[in-house]
Amino acid sequence: MHLRLDFGDERSIGPGKIRLLELINETGSIFGGRPSPRDCPTVRPGCWSTSSTACFREPVVTAQTGGGGGGGAAVTGTGNDIVRLYREMERRAYGASTPEIRSLARLLTPPASSKIH
Repeated sequence: MHLRLDFGDERSIGPGKIRLLELINETGSIFGGRPSPRDCPTVRPGCWSTSSTACFREPVVTAQTGGGGGGGAAVTGTGNDIVRLYREMERRAYGASTPEIRSLARLLTPPASSKIH
């Protein structure tokens, strides 16, 4: 399950953008921060550029020039605030909705891999 916040006008925050910011923090690179489908299956290619974070008032990711090893990227204070706030909202939403989530999960069909053929 994932939390996605839609603010209209194609402005949204969801697990893909948040994971991208976390990976940039871990790797120091936008390209190194590209999650593989295995690591983060919800990330679409459009989320792999800084243009996807242009809906914020302040920069979320900054490019850093580098020497012989090349440059990199860094998540700004605003970007880190976004990640922190999102993860806190996610934690609270799931905690407050646990009974409903369980009830909805019981209504889902079993995953294809667990169906008897």
